[in-house]
Amino acid sequence: MVIRPKYNWFKMLLVWKGSVLPEILPRLIFIFILSALVIYFHGVFFSVKVSLNPTPFTLMGIALAIFLGFRNSAAYDRFWEGRKLWGALLNVSRSLSRQALTFTGLDANHAESRKFLQLIIAFAYCTKHQLRKTDATADLKRLVPQLANELSQAEYKAAILLRHLGQWVQDQKEAGRLDSITAGMFDKNLNDMSDIVGGCERIANTPIPYPYAVLLHRTVYIYCVLLPFGLMDSIGWMTPAICTFVAYTFMALDAIVNQIEEPFGTEDNDLALNQMCETIEVSVQEMRGEKVPHKKHEAGQFVFN
Repeated sequence: MVIRPKYNWFKMLLVWKGSVLPEILPRLIFIFILSALVIYFHGVFFSVKVSLNPTPFTLMGIALAIFLGFRNSAAYDRFWEGRKLWGALLNVSRSLSRQALTFTGLDANHAESRKFLQLIIAFAYCTKHQLRKTDATADLKRLVPQLANELSQAEYKAAILLRHLGQWVQDQKEAGRLDSITAGMFDKNLNDMSDIVGGCERIANTPIPYPYAVLLHRTVYIYCVLLPFGLMDSIGWMTPAICTFVAYTFMALDAIVNQIEEPFGTEDNDLALNQMCETIEVSVQEMRGEKVPHKKHEAGQFVFN
């Protein structure tokens, strides 16, 4: 995710990084050139003049905007639900850390409390790697080296870490550091963590039905290719500019939807999972009394993949 400061109206017109313009620019150039050729040849190709009535384009454009709006809403719901789930993970991680440091009577630097907090941090990183289908080995060796070999063979590493977190709670209960009520409080938070990773898996494994994307994608491009033939008789040499602007509107929205409907990726408008994991790690370590500095980013522009 790219997070940028608020610009004035003029600078917003020139923003490049974080927009979808770099992705769709070749397509816009194609539409501009096609429109210019249509005007230059007066819509005549192979001795046949292709001139379309603009009225169907008006009706088609309204319908297309409605369907794109529907798909945008569906994609943003997925994006926002993913953000809420990761926000909940931060809250649960803090709650579990506080409980481990206050209810058990263990010192913050005790090996048992350190082990539990490292498991919480590792859970966040493993969830991120699972959703992005990336290799978690480096983070596992850094956070829980004693479990790195065991977890390297597991497909759902976060679920294995949940088992170890639950076993830690049971061990503290058997050691007399927790009673049944406080152990139940721990268990509720662990259940919440399970619900969070399950919710993220549901989003990642259940995309918006493919026919929606195909239908809208085809309609947008057919509409943009045919539009110059409907406008050339009414606006003449302004056709390339108008067609390119209309194409930018529809193609940009289509590209944005393609990014945010899979919110756990690494594109500019996906969720900043790296930054969220870093926030959880720093927060938990500070509760233990350690100071872990955030990574520095360029002034005025933040890229949180």
